[in-house]
Amino acid sequence: MYSQKNAKRPIDFARDVISPSGKLAFDPEKLATIPARDRRWAWVEIDLAAIRHNVGVARQCIGRGKKLMAVVKADAYGHGAVKVAKTALNSGAEYLGVATVDEAIELREALINAPVLVLAEPPITSIPLLLAYKVMPTIYTPEFAIQYGEAADAFGVRAPYHLKINTGMNRIGIRHDEVVEFMTQVSFHRALDLVGTFTHFATADCAETLDFQIQAKRFLEAINAMRAAGINPGIVHTANSAAIIRYPDVHFDMARLGISLYGFHPCQETRRMVELRPAMSVHARITEVKLVPMSEGVSYGMQYRSPGSVKICTLPLGYADGFRRELSGRTDVILDGQRCRQVGNICMDQCMFEVDMRVYGNRRRLDPQIGDEVIVVGRQGDSVVTVDDMANMLGTVQHEIVIGFSHRMPRVYV
Repeated sequence: MYSQKNAKRPIDFARDVISPSGKLAFDPEKLATIPARDRRWAWVEIDLAAIRHNVGVARQCIGRGKKLMAVVKADAYGHGAVKVAKTALNSGAEYLGVATVDEAIELREALINAPVLVLAEPPITSIPLLLAYKVMPTIYTPEFAIQYGEAADAFGVRAPYHLKINTGMNRIGIRHDEVVEFMTQVSFHRALDLVGTFTHFATADCAETLDFQIQAKRFLEAINAMRAAGINPGIVHTANSAAIIRYPDVHFDMARLGISLYGFHPCQETRRMVELRPAMSVHARITEVKLVPMSEGVSYGMQYRSPGSVKICTLPLGYADGFRRELSGRTDVILDGQRCRQVGNICMDQCMFEVDMRVYGNRRRLDPQIGDEVIVVGRQGDSVVTVDDMANMLGTVQHEIVIGFSHRMPRVYV
């Protein structure tokens, strides 16, 4: 285990020459070699093998002959869009899904050439970017469709897009019973190219299935109406993570793998059906260790008081890093394979945990040192602290927790 007492001596980061003032000058190239984890003792690890495993699980669920979209919006749910996209594509995904034009451009500038779909209709003013970077928009208003087609025609290129159908979630999309009418308004334009048609399920992750069945029925009716009118819907896709695992009947031509790409189950029902592996873990090193006398307080508000015979250890991460303040006193961290209680209010940049120095039963006594690595989210030995635990405690979804771990903490890929 790493500790401050056996840390390496500082590297010589001086230039070989003396500055005009007669003092050594720092060498920027040498400074740049200091690893991210040595600049701040808090970081997020992403296990790319877990990403590959989860893509493989989805591919097994949907079977051969169907495409798989890896949804890498919101910086791949906080995991790092470029790394995750490349890993997913190399593991069996063919498409990428994002939420914004800038997210798509980031992938293109990383030399990722796979089809990229913006999963909502972007502003009309972004049309030149879509065409220049070869990014497909979702369309559901005639105004956007016509201007998109006109701009493409002016440049002598095609204007590929996916059509979004609103089957009951009532967020975005053309109403399921107005699809053919919409297509007659826009399909005359010679540059427009309908590549795919999709909807999004609101309750595929719910135990009750009636609303899901209604949405699926409406979508199929809309697709059949398009075909009856001589309109080719292109790639038909509806299945999100929950539907990929639970509902084979709606896999159609492509499925969209979102939260389960990152190793999280969308609902309780899927836990007994497939094995997913969380890709994200959160780590930190102890920056301070102190014996706090009985009854003395710790952190803002001093809502925690030392019971005596405990060491209070400080970690350099807090709610500015996504370690939510509402978790104060309600979660654990893992030191040397043993769970330790987080104590005191979580601060903006730091938090504390308690190490009980008493010996009783078969309990192993810990000896925390500055520099010791601590698991904030993840597994070590038989001990585990999960994103699911945090989400349940806070009454939210895993998505919000993982996206919340900010990029003040570097991403380290393993």
